[in-house]
Amino acid sequence: MTAALKAPGVTLSATELIALRQVALRPLDEPVLAALPGGFAIRRKGHGQEVADVREYVAGDDIRHLDKGTTARTGALHVRQFHEERDRVSLLVADFRPSMLWGISRAFRSVAAAEALCLIGWRIVVEGGRVGLLAMLPDGQVVVAPRGRARGMLDVIGGLVRAHDMALQSVIDGHSEDRTLDEALSRTERLVSAGAEVLIASGFDHMGEGLAARLSSLARRRVPRLIRVVEGATDNLPAGRYPIRLPDGLRIRVAMHDKSATPLEVETIAGRPALLVNAGAEIVETARRLATSLPSDRIP
Repeated sequence: MTAALKAPGVTLSATELIALRQVALRPLDEPVLAALPGGFAIRRKGHGQEVADVREYVAGDDIRHLDKGTTARTGALHVRQFHEERDRVSLLVADFRPSMLWGISRAFRSVAAAEALCLIGWRIVVEGGRVGLLAMLPDGQVVVAPRGRARGMLDVIGGLVRAHDMALQSVIDGHSEDRTLDEALSRTERLVSAGAEVLIASGFDHMGEGLAARLSSLARRRVPRLIRVVEGATDNLPAGRYPIRLPDGLRIRVAMHDKSATPLEVETIAGRPALLVNAGAEIVETARRLATSLPSDRIP
């Protein structure tokens, strides 16, 4: 790999992604309403350890859950109900197809996608969840099975760094065409169990005609969340679509977005809300946007 491709913002560094843990867990100065719908801060009744409420006994209730104090005070049998314990499993999906391997400001869109997923992933594992990885490459993919604690995030980071290096090398070798996104996501449902979150960080270029159907199928038993990584316009380059010629002569158009866009802007992609993340924004700003728009206390 050439020296230019090892520059900050072009390549991924495991050390920098590990350091994002401190940024991800930094408390917000000003809480903001969440921008992305889909979930409420609720707890379901189930068989956990924390008491949800106490009610009168009815036939069929488990007598092991009798509440002796309330029963003694009222003279009628009462039972406790408990909050359900749920295992949060999240699959982090990083788009490293050729259309993501460019940028004109702070970082490549692929790098910004990896950073955003790491900011989310660190919060999940610290709060007891498990994270896995699907990295979509020009001609393949890298998969890391879900795992908890810091070890799980380190495995994901290792997978991200390895996959990004493979993607850059693949483009150098001449693989500059994108697979459609719906095709790249075809294995997603087999990688995580029902009830899991699937967080997709992508530019959503070359989506394919079947993406809406793919996401709808995914949403039947899992929770897809979309993060669109955009490149903010510079002072001399207004928002719009600009032609770019690739090394093999292929021309594509890339969308430039206004840097002044509201921090909680969302778009609709394939019929679903997608949070916008600017590849040119500072990491602290990206962390703030993700923390307020994808709060960890929202149960899928």
